[in-house]
Amino acid sequence: MPASLAPRALYEEVAERLRQRIYQRELEPGSWIDEMRIAEEYGISRTPMREALKVLAAEGLVTMKVRRGAYVTEVSEKDLRDVYHLLALLESDAAAVVAERATPEQRQALQALHDELEASQAQRERFFAVNERFHLLLLEMADNKWRSQMVADLRKVMKLHRHASLFKTGRIGASLAEHRAILEALLAGNAALTRERMNQHFHNGLQAAG
Repeated sequence: MPASLAPRALYEEVAERLRQRIYQRELEPGSWIDEMRIAEEYGISRTPMREALKVLAAEGLVTMKVRRGAYVTEVSEKDLRDVYHLLALLESDAAAVVAERATPEQRQALQALHDELEASQAQRERFFAVNERFHLLLLEMADNKWRSQMVADLRKVMKLHRHASLFKTGRIGASLAEHRAILEALLAGNAALTRERMNQHFHNGLQAAG
């Protein structure tokens, strides 16, 4: 029985490698994926390669065409608006829940992560990573696995545009100020204001991405 786990682990590893290449723009939106070349590069057969592409297609990162292969998904302006709209709804609700229920230890953890965010603003890639950790920690604290799964899928699509939004001149500073405002409301236990400020944070992010 244990042997049956190997193919699954292999295609998931391949999917993660391809996912990172997409995020890093090594595989550009709209570009066709050379399945045979990449399979040869990784020293694998076409089967785990195809299974990995199916995983990425389910996440929206790859689009598969019958008899033509797969290409990196191009996200339209409408797609981006739709993703931000849903993220704003889901994450502002999660933040409001945390504002109401967070323990002193959880509030301290959020403050510590925010301090790390403040310290990383001069390093774009690190800032992006810490920023995401802050949002994911809020979701974890809100403790709704279905919401967390939906947000995880939506954030994978949003990452395709991270260089066009968060990395715009001045956006990191603005994003950091918005995080301060969100945390202030959350630590004060003001759920309504926390929800409002998180929603505005995503609205501003969408404007920057446009």
